[in-house]
Amino acid sequence: MRRLAETFFNAEVIATYLPALLSGFRVTLELAAAVVTLGILLGLALAMLRAFRFRLLNGLIVAFVDVFRTLPQLVVMVFAYFGLPYAGITISAFAAAVLGLALVLAAFAEEAFWAAITAIPRGQWEAARSTGLSFGQALASVVMPQAVRIAIPLLTNRTIAITKGTALASVISVPEILDKAQSAMSISANASPLIVGAGLYLAIFGPFVVVSRWLERRYGWII
Repeated sequence: MRRLAETFFNAEVIATYLPALLSGFRVTLELAAAVVTLGILLGLALAMLRAFRFRLLNGLIVAFVDVFRTLPQLVVMVFAYFGLPYAGITISAFAAAVLGLALVLAAFAEEAFWAAITAIPRGQWEAARSTGLSFGQALASVVMPQAVRIAIPLLTNRTIAITKGTALASVISVPEILDKAQSAMSISANASPLIVGAGLYLAIFGPFVVVSRWLERRYGWII
């Protein structure tokens, strides 16, 4: 037990590297917030555009969704960071991580919102249009408030799964928790920083899981 404690719960090592790990915690928190916000908003926008049923636009949206639902998150992230400069577009490692994860989340979010939109009874559309609302007004004021409620249970688990991909950002040197923990572990030759890093991930994503369960209980009856 003593060797176990020294290897995985070494107080001296933890105290030495805790400031760096907390710095990584802040970066991971910012990264997760940016990914969730951008990914869900983009997915919502694409689903609403798809509702207008413009053939060419819908074809492009479906192609986007199919591609980014298929590609691994790491591939998208690495391409954004190392590939875009060849096209004359250079972005920071943080921006590449946000872009890569947000595009993948947007693809899944679009499908969830689209499934919710198509689940709204046709009578809701007809009733809204009969009051004089345009198609866009009916979509925004009547259909989408209901669709968002339906989509919430579909989105929660996928959002958590994709957002945990922030750990992959260490591959492109984003100074998030895993990057800091791996560096500290290599320098100290001790696994304690990795254990602390795991605890920090739990501190971020634990509340996500709790909120997702509440949302599923609150809105799951709608499906």
